[in-house]
Amino acid sequence: MKTATTGSKLALALLFIILPACAGITPAAYSGLQSSSYLTPNSADGDGRTPYRYASPVDWRSYNSVILQPVIIYGGADQQFDGVSDEDKQILASSMRDKFTAALSRRFAFVGEPTPNTLRIRLTLTGASTTTPVLGTLSRFDLAGGVYNGVQAVRGGEGAMTGAVIFAVEIYDASTSTLLAAYIEKQYPNAYNISASLGALAAAQVGIEKGAERLVDRLR
Repeated sequence: MKTATTGSKLALALLFIILPACAGITPAAYSGLQSSSYLTPNSADGDGRTPYRYASPVDWRSYNSVILQPVIIYGGADQQFDGVSDEDKQILASSMRDKFTAALSRRFAFVGEPTPNTLRIRLTLTGASTTTPVLGTLSRFDLAGGVYNGVQAVRGGEGAMTGAVIFAVEIYDASTSTLLAAYIEKQYPNAYNISASLGALAAAQVGIEKGAERLVDRLR
């Protein structure tokens, strides 16, 4: 019994060391983006989700239509796809197109040609990580994982062994091609979102949906 207890304590201690390291990748200021020279560290980024951004004074209410360009899968040397296959990248890019289209359609009319009062938005999938099979779900229930994920849930942080998605958003005035805003964003589900831990891409998919909603909120 004593040996089992000692072993359990050692296992818990090891988990407390390992779990924080499983919180995922930190987004970069991707050098291959058209807006890379404009992006600067975001001092107002309280939750670590938007580490780089560029913003100019814009009255977003003056825009009522949008052109959404095809989603780009970033191929630069500083890409951050952690164990994500080319097929999975395509799946995530397709999901980005669908989720952002659905969200933007509640705020803008979609048009095919540049016209006054139209935004042109370019989305670039720059990185992603997958959920660790089985362990991602189990970490919500075992003692060490439960404590760690509980703390992360309160802080709005990443859960252990759970995937995430990183993308760039570049927003232009469609008629002048002037860059109005750009940012890098990392999104992931709440640390205690059990359903988002089921399936390798589930967490990244949730992150995409959250990112789409956040973009629309920015443009109100």
